[in-house]
Amino acid sequence: MVPDRPWTTIVWNDPVNLMSYVSYVFRKYFGYSEKKAEKLMLEVHHDGRSAVSSGSREEMERDVQAMHEYGLWATLEKDA
Repeated sequence: MVPDRPWTTIVWNDPVNLMSYVSYVFRKYFGYSEKKAEKLMLEVHHDGRSAVSSGSREEMERDVQAMHEYGLWATLEKDA
């Protein structure tokens, strides 16, 4: 039996939220360092998306919901 591949929370770029706010959300919700939050925020800004967390489907559904509550556009994907 093949174990479940982890799921990933993707945060997408949007025209509304400031880069500083996105970085703040990553620090506040995920507990990321300022450096890691800044790196992920720049991926969102430059690449249009960033994988910000990974784990079980239930955990990622919770993270996606939290990102929505902060006003960010997020989805979950199954890792390839």
